[in-house]
Amino acid sequence: MDFELSDDEAALADLAATIARREIAPVAAAAWAAERCPVEVLQRMGQAGLLGLLIPQEWDGSAATTVGFVAAMEQIGRADQSVAAAWQAHSTIGSLPLLAFGTDEQRDRWLRPLAQGRALGAFGLTEPDAGSDASAIRTRAVRRDDGWVINGRKMFISNAGTSMSFGVTLLARLDDDPASGKARYANFVVEKDTPGFSLGPKLRGIGWKGLDTRELGFDDVWVPDDHLLGSPGRGLSQFLSILAVGRITVAALSVSLAAAVLEMSTTYARQRRQFGRPLIENQAIAFKLADMATELAASRLMTYHAAALRDAGRPFEHAAAMAKLKASRTAVDAVREAVQIHGGYGYMLDSDVARFYCDAKVLEIGEGTSEIQQLVIARGLT
Repeated sequence: MDFELSDDEAALADLAATIARREIAPVAAAAWAAERCPVEVLQRMGQAGLLGLLIPQEWDGSAATTVGFVAAMEQIGRADQSVAAAWQAHSTIGSLPLLAFGTDEQRDRWLRPLAQGRALGAFGLTEPDAGSDASAIRTRAVRRDDGWVINGRKMFISNAGTSMSFGVTLLARLDDDPASGKARYANFVVEKDTPGFSLGPKLRGIGWKGLDTRELGFDDVWVPDDHLLGSPGRGLSQFLSILAVGRITVAALSVSLAAAVLEMSTTYARQRRQFGRPLIENQAIAFKLADMATELAASRLMTYHAAALRDAGRPFEHAAAMAKLKASRTAVDAVREAVQIHGGYGYMLDSDVARFYCDAKVLEIGEGTSEIQQLVIARGLT
């Protein structure tokens, strides 16, 4: 097994580290406190070619490996989880459905600007009454006038309401199959400014405050046939196949958080003195750091393993669920210990470790909760 990055992957990680240091870190805390999505940072990431990493060069992407993306995410996420989350959503569920299921005309129209970094991608799945159970969505698309009329609501949708957003790709329910009576689904592209498509106010969470997340409304939204993405009736399975890639990248996002807070905690423990010596010389603190480092190493290996499987064209869904489950738990545990090590300073919201503490919990929820990952893993054992 080769655990070394290729020259291209290492160069990509170095580029991401430079952007994280020069562009993201200086504005991260202020944007988070102001609950503002720093679109200007995402635009600069686009100019550097980072918004099309998983897209082939044919569609103006960078054709990076999944391992390369994970390596880059480690750097971006260490600087700010909100920007990294926006980038992750854009790069996976916001772009890959168009690559996997779109026609060449659809890819040229919508995927190319996303890969070029001129637009920001979003996907609408979750609804007020449908979260982990994606099949329970109520947003409906009805055939009419050489197109489709869409009605419904989507909740907790990221990247749809910024000045860079092109609109949203969404999952909608069709009429049930007349032969089997089973529910049918399809994916549609709804561009911004389409009549009947509305954006709710930016939602306020305990973390990811710099991420643009909103409720979306669809009131008799008509889209022509060329806005149907992929095969009608197979929309749910199509989306779920893309979600597995998202789980690798959320695992990488989790690894980046754990790495960031381990570095913060180690530095603080070396500098902070109590009872006449540095905190790190206290065995209770040293053992916390040792456990954080060990769990981080295990999570990193699982994440890179899942990414390498995808790059090799091998089944990776099971490994992706394992990596996401492990890494998100590691991130939450690590940042909890990081706050404990920092004490009162870590509890204050103007500290970086507190910002990461608030950002961590959603890693066990997004792209499938931990419980959903356990279901996926358990099914893979039978």
